[in-house]
Amino acid sequence: MYPQDLRENWHAGQGRWKDVPAAEWNDWHWQLRNRITTLAQLEEMLELTKEEREGCLFAPHKLSLSITPHFFNLIDPKDPNCPVRRQVIPRIEESYVAPGESEDPVGEEGTMPVPGIVHRYPDRVLFLVTDRCASYCRYCTRSRLVSNAQAYDFHPELEAGLKYIEEHTEIRDVLLSGGDPLLLSDAKLDALLGRLARSSTSSSSASARASRSFFRSASRRSLPRSSVSTARSG
Repeated sequence: MYPQDLRENWHAGQGRWKDVPAAEWNDWHWQLRNRITTLAQLEEMLELTKEEREGCLFAPHKLSLSITPHFFNLIDPKDPNCPVRRQVIPRIEESYVAPGESEDPVGEEGTMPVPGIVHRYPDRVLFLVTDRCASYCRYCTRSRLVSNAQAYDFHPELEAGLKYIEEHTEIRDVLLSGGDPLLLSDAKLDALLGRLARSSTSSSSASARASRSFFRSASRRSLPRSSVSTARSG
């Protein structure tokens, strides 16, 4: 909270990874390869609360643990209520299910004509293209499928989704999401956006959080030739 949340008070440098060459630290591939994904890794770096430790043990059954080194460096190690810490470190409260609570809180499954396409409004669709993210936000409204911890076994059917969009010329706006579409390879993302550009759609955007997980390398690669705007996900 102000004034402690000033930018100059954020974790400086590379923290525990200070010996990693800058070229690697700023490489999104390195950040992905070196994510914190287990309780054992996390306990080496942070003193966890009882709720956090139990949450990490439960995470493989709800939403996997995954934190990039850059994102970890933004955590306040002394404050269990640090907003960034609560965003990515599981807590046992995630296992609580209230009466009437749904695994699909925004009702996507009932408006999915083909796997991966959510068509709720006449002229726009949500196109789920992956179930993976660089770091998993604990409040994710799509935790039923993201990370596959709940064995949803989501396999994006990109061709079926593209054909659906091409056949429904009333669709003008396509929002790519998942998971994080910016984790797709440049070639796959370029092909996907190029195909959409040749359809009747007038707007394609990506709901992505990669920029928050990869630090300044979050312009982590040049965007594909096809035009795309990046919107905040969540």
